[in-house]
Amino acid sequence: MTPPVELSLVVPVYNEEANLPVLFGEIRAAVEPLRRPWEVIFVDDGSTDASLAVIKSLAAGHDSVRYLSFAANRGQSAAFKAGFEAARGGIIITMDADLQNDPADIPRLLAAYGAGADMVCGWRAKRKDSFMKRIASKVGNAVRTAMTGRTVTDTGCSLKVMRADMARRLPMFGGMHRFLPTLMQLEGARIVEMKVNHRPRRHGVSKYGTLDRAIAGGYDLIAVRWMRTRHIEYTIKDQS
Repeated sequence: MTPPVELSLVVPVYNEEANLPVLFGEIRAAVEPLRRPWEVIFVDDGSTDASLAVIKSLAAGHDSVRYLSFAANRGQSAAFKAGFEAARGGIIITMDADLQNDPADIPRLLAAYGAGADMVCGWRAKRKDSFMKRIASKVGNAVRTAMTGRTVTDTGCSLKVMRADMARRLPMFGGMHRFLPTLMQLEGARIVEMKVNHRPRRHGVSKYGTLDRAIAGGYDLIAVRWMRTRHIEYTIKDQS
């Protein structure tokens, strides 16, 4: 019988072969002392390097590692959706595979989640990205807030903890991973923020260009704004 799982870490992967062994070691160091049954699900998003081979090697050596592999690159939102559906735990933790998110922050986020939140979002208060990327992120966050309403300070931070049942109900389309707090809010989630560590990229290159992100994000904003304005809410006063 498969032992029960409490924590499911969902990690999209696209060409991160050099980072994966280090990341898994850091995840183990962060979550094993918690003594809560856990798993990590690596979702290979059509990598063209040796990422999948590295993931398979990790899975062969550790029962806590599971993986999904896409036949072709489908984007981070698709990877999160597949990971959410595959997760066996009641709590989902999301993070990037590039080592810029720090797994050492996970216990603090879980503590905040245990205090009554449905979602805890990391906030990269001191980002280790290029100047242009930081400016683009600030502008993007401001525009998202203006068009979709206030959710969190740093929507682009992938390090999050959330209720698995709520996450699986979210409408996921291309680019929707940038709006997970807004979508969770529409589900009635109580959301809190927490400052987290952010680190420089060690290996590989960023998968997003500033212009590409801006264009795609503009279309996504329109879709999310439509969903927010058309969201149905009601309170039943009486029934028989």
